[in-house]
Amino acid sequence: MSLRFVLDPELTPELREQIVALWVEVSNAGGAVGFVAPVTAAEVRATADPTFAGIVGGPDRLLVGYADERLAAVLIFSDNRFDLKAHWCVLKRVMVHPGTQGRGYGAALMREAERIGRELGWEALHVTLRDGLGLDRFYRGLGYREIGRLPGALRVAPGDDRDEILMWLDLVDRRGAA
Repeated sequence: MSLRFVLDPELTPELREQIVALWVEVSNAGGAVGFVAPVTAAEVRATADPTFAGIVGGPDRLLVGYADERLAAVLIFSDNRFDLKAHWCVLKRVMVHPGTQGRGYGAALMREAERIGRELGWEALHVTLRDGLGLDRFYRGLGYREIGRLPGALRVAPGDDRDEILMWLDLVDRRGAA
């Protein structure tokens, strides 16, 4: 089964609750999307609400993926809010439902983000990762390259600091060809 993607869906109260529920499930399954398990819907909502405001009021954009009619994947195209960085975009809250792992949904979500990025005229996509989870291998397999690390930037528990890995995907040939 493949995913059906929707860019900029109406952010209804129902979709907001589905995204919060997915965010909780991903976090509690060990996903690195801003929290450390265990996390509650109320804790996620405190971060989700301002995130939703950036989508509804702009300039951020939402990409969702559905398996049949069930929300299975989400990511946010986060605007840099700085003119000198308008030619590239940050991907945030990249999430795939834990119950669908191994079906290729994560790769499909990232390929769709790449397709949209090219369509929107961005020259690159950037994503940050929590070290220690093997996520860098996944992104390397999609053509991203590590461009740096912030050592010990993420404190997931006392005495457990992780590097934040910066990954980059060029969407244009740096020699000028698309």
